[in-house]
Amino acid sequence: MSTRLATGGRLIDRSKPVRFQFNDTWLSGFEGDTLASALLANDKVMVGRSFKYHRPRGIVASGAEEPNALVNLGKGARHEPNQRATTTELFDGLYATSQNHWPSLEFDIGAINAKLARFLPAGFYYKMFIHPRPFWKHIYEPFIRQSAGLGRAPDPETRDPDTYEHFYAYVDVLVVGGGVAGLQAAKAAAKSGARVLLIEQTAHWGGRAAVDGGMVDGQPARDWIAATVKTLEGMENVTLRTRCMGAGVYDHGYVLGYERLNDHQPQADGPRHRLWRIRTKQIITATGAIERPISFAGNDLPGVMLASAVRDYVVNYGVAPGERTVVVTNNDDGYRTAIALKAAGLAVPAVIDPRVHAIDPPLVAQAKAAGIEVLMGRAVAKAKGGRRVTGIVVTAHSGEGAALREIACDCVAMSGGWSPVVHLWSHCGGKLTWDAHHAFFRPDPAKAPTGADGAPFVHVAGSANGYLFLKDVLQDAENAGRVSVGLERDPAPDANSEHAAPIHPVWMMPAKAGDDLRAKAWLDYQNDVKVSDVQLAAREGFESVEHTKRYTTLGMATDQGKLSNINGLAILSDALGEDIPQVGTTTFRPPYTPISMGAIAGQARDEIFQPIRKTPVHAWHEENGAVWEPVGQWRRPYCFPRKGESKHQAVRREVRATRNGVGLLDASTLGKIVVKGSDAGRFLDMLYTNLMSTLPVGKCRYGLMCTENGFLTDDGVVARLDEDTFLCHTTTGGADRIHAHMEEWLQTEWWDWKVYTANLTEQYAQIAVVGPKARVLLERLGGMDVSKEALPFMQWADGTLGSIPARVFRISFSGELSYEVAVPAGRGREFWDLCLHVGADLGITPYGTEALHVMRAEKGFIMIGDETDGTVIPQDLGLNWAISKKKADYIGKRAQERSHMTSADRWQLVGLETLDGSVLPDGAYAVADGRNANGQRNTQGRVTSTYYSPTLDKGIAMGLVHNGPARMGEVVVFLKEDGETKVKARIVNPVFYDPKGEKQDV
Repeated sequence: MSTRLATGGRLIDRSKPVRFQFNDTWLSGFEGDTLASALLANDKVMVGRSFKYHRPRGIVASGAEEPNALVNLGKGARHEPNQRATTTELFDGLYATSQNHWPSLEFDIGAINAKLARFLPAGFYYKMFIHPRPFWKHIYEPFIRQSAGLGRAPDPETRDPDTYEHFYAYVDVLVVGGGVAGLQAAKAAAKSGARVLLIEQTAHWGGRAAVDGGMVDGQPARDWIAATVKTLEGMENVTLRTRCMGAGVYDHGYVLGYERLNDHQPQADGPRHRLWRIRTKQIITATGAIERPISFAGNDLPGVMLASAVRDYVVNYGVAPGERTVVVTNNDDGYRTAIALKAAGLAVPAVIDPRVHAIDPPLVAQAKAAGIEVLMGRAVAKAKGGRRVTGIVVTAHSGEGAALREIACDCVAMSGGWSPVVHLWSHCGGKLTWDAHHAFFRPDPAKAPTGADGAPFVHVAGSANGYLFLKDVLQDAENAGRVSVGLERDPAPDANSEHAAPIHPVWMMPAKAGDDLRAKAWLDYQNDVKVSDVQLAAREGFESVEHTKRYTTLGMATDQGKLSNINGLAILSDALGEDIPQVGTTTFRPPYTPISMGAIAGQARDEIFQPIRKTPVHAWHEENGAVWEPVGQWRRPYCFPRKGESKHQAVRREVRATRNGVGLLDASTLGKIVVKGSDAGRFLDMLYTNLMSTLPVGKCRYGLMCTENGFLTDDGVVARLDEDTFLCHTTTGGADRIHAHMEEWLQTEWWDWKVYTANLTEQYAQIAVVGPKARVLLERLGGMDVSKEALPFMQWADGTLGSIPARVFRISFSGELSYEVAVPAGRGREFWDLCLHVGADLGITPYGTEALHVMRAEKGFIMIGDETDGTVIPQDLGLNWAISKKKADYIGKRAQERSHMTSADRWQLVGLETLDGSVLPDGAYAVADGRNANGQRNTQGRVTSTYYSPTLDKGIAMGLVHNGPARMGEVVVFLKEDGETKVKARIVNPVFYDPKGEKQDV
């Protein structure tokens, strides 16, 4: 059965039919339809089941506020759950299925929940989980978990075939919302020459004015909208985007936009969605207002809709949501729907209005003149029906629900007033004020979001600002547009002024409804919250609106309170005996409507999921068969196997060659952060555990960095370049993190210190020349004196090597004679090749990260991430010598003085040697007597690093052992991966090689 009207439908093209599937049934629509309008045109009134009680649910709204018509869209790799039918544009071949039922929409086993409603009140799941009954828990817990959620998650094995992208925009003024207010505000701001970006979440301009009509500057509103859009399109400083939603407003004029480029044409080329990252000086939110429902028993039946939505489907799509529509309204706007229905040739048996007027307002008089019966002082006691509404019971609004009359109908259009869309205003701290005359919260201009200069940077225009009539909307928008660019206010285009009677804030019909009606009257359709649920929450002590929200789930999930929050607040305030402003509102959180995960990721997928960072020598490594190891976003050579070699053999060869001759390591990935300023030394004293301010220019010092909780987070060598400049080396994975750590403390705690930081990691290639013949190689390059006398251990010098500008550091992570040579990144490959050429007869051997780790372990040097795990303090690693006793404070000092941190009963670093010379498993635990409360074996230590040492020809390891340094020579037992096989190891000094450090200081 088709309910498509013979004429009308301003947004559809009747010459372009479209076929689509809903629940595997082929249906037809037209280009320009939404999925919702096409379903209604095919008389598909029931489109899903409710979340909790699995009640039949139909389409309620026509836009982003729709709570019920959430469907699964697409098949296979293009499957998406929880897509709103009201915002899904129809295209040929669209495939959709309804959600939250089994085995079918028409027959749903879950509907039994409605019969059990008395046992499933608000918060029942909290009570059941707080007081678990062992027997019952095994019955209800799996059922609750199985029932949770809406829709069906996409198959994780399928790949999304679409692409996504991020856009960056920098404008003077961003206008969110393309109704008449947004258009006027954008035009007013653009006339100043400011760069303006105007975004609209739907595919069409004009908002409600295009549906409801009116006259602007002597022409119909639709003509004015078209002319204004054309004017804006002709302005070079204006950018217009439809299908682009303002998702969230953040500090400093940062806004996220979400553009759906090809949802309506999935086979088109280009990205499907685009995430806009917008920086703007001023923001104007012209986001309009959302009509509220009215609570009465059975107001969730399919066919009970918002009056404005009914009007939209008739005017925009030429669809009759019902043949006989009863309008229930507490304000004059509901009469527009009755008049529009009558004009379309549809029956309107009655308008139910709880108000009583001495003199009829214009719209009421117009409805009566059209032959529509108006029942004043009346209310709906309940809606009747099952899978769709079949009628209503009329009662006196001031009564308790006694039936006065029944009216047969197949659609109920309800209008409970309008709520300004204040979400974006509130995202960045904008406050609201209660407007009692209109019964809604509106933005408080005295409490606008402000920037660093204290001036407001978010403005509101039109009905989003509480102005409901066309003339007022346009004037407010003109003011907002001009104020945003610093101009004086100016008259807006003239529009017809309207007169309306005051709204009667009816939150529940009838006013004295008994328990039986309140238990069947719905507030939040998406989360199955009834009037009685909110009243129960108030009785049980959940008096804070935020507590009530969580206890009842009112306004949660994808809805975020768009449709029913004000109604819920009103019911709560009545239950508490307080005024609505005293109860307050819940927090509005971005995004305004859900954003696809693909848009959030953008192009970051597959090989560019994370950018692969490459050193200047990367190409050489690739050409010479490097086995790669990912370290953060970097790729570092693990080793360089030669023909016929395994990785283990290659590592052993590289270690021996470096220990006996000269090795070459690409250390370019190590962090290089310059800290500069007159307070730089003071700043580094706070960051590091030891003193850096006393470091002489030209020298280096090893330093440890801790979190405020006292735990070791990074280490590295600091070099003093001049009186006010330090170069801090960090671990490869720590460069960005430590730089951010520095900036956080500078910006939040020590903002007045004269310190500047810069991460120069990628500006330099850093090559380690290591081994007994390292000095010989550098001397062959020529250009600077690298002798022990000229450049002793833990000093640095600038100069040239082989005509390449270089900064040479005498530091060692291998225990051998070592130089780390930093050269400009653009000459890194040149320096590497030069070293290989000059050192060929010395047996020069490039080595990778594993040989590096083996050599540092032989020397007992720690590795951040191996010997540390977020619970280790420097004292655990025997690094007390690196903690200054001369300074009063550093980050983490007070935490390290807590009793638990200073306890002798801690795991501490030791060396470990297996009795049979084997290699201990990495991460293996040392067992102790007894078992813990979980029945697991007690442990007394674990292996942190373990290797085969080619230098010593045996397995060596480092580990954290309970009171380890005091147990030298003791044998402990470790378990292998199977948890049963035991390996005995002796606790020894962690420095296995050259314990006096003679080789590195030659």
